[in-house]
Amino acid sequence: MALLLPIIVFVGMYFLILRPQQKRMKEREALVRAAGVGDEVATVGGVIGVIVAEEEGEIVSLEVDNDVELRVQRRSIGEIISKAGDADDDSDDASDEE
Repeated sequence: MALLLPIIVFVGMYFLILRPQQKRMKEREALVRAAGVGDEVATVGGVIGVIVAEEEGEIVSLEVDNDVELRVQRRSIGEIISKAGDADDDSDDASDEE
């Protein structure tokens, strides 16, 4: 009977803390892997740029301004602002409105 309480606490912590954290880590890994050339991304440091090249698997080159490229680790990508195909769709919509 004395062993039942620690088991219940461990199961509760697993479902309330560990399992959601593992799910968030898998989603983040999928986001980082999905970023490709032409995508506009923001790094965890707040730098916004377009991926222009992928080097050595874990390094990407971001173009942050004309003739300014930064090499960053892929895991430093915080979010994808727009995918390469989405930017083309937005420009088509803007030209239709004019």
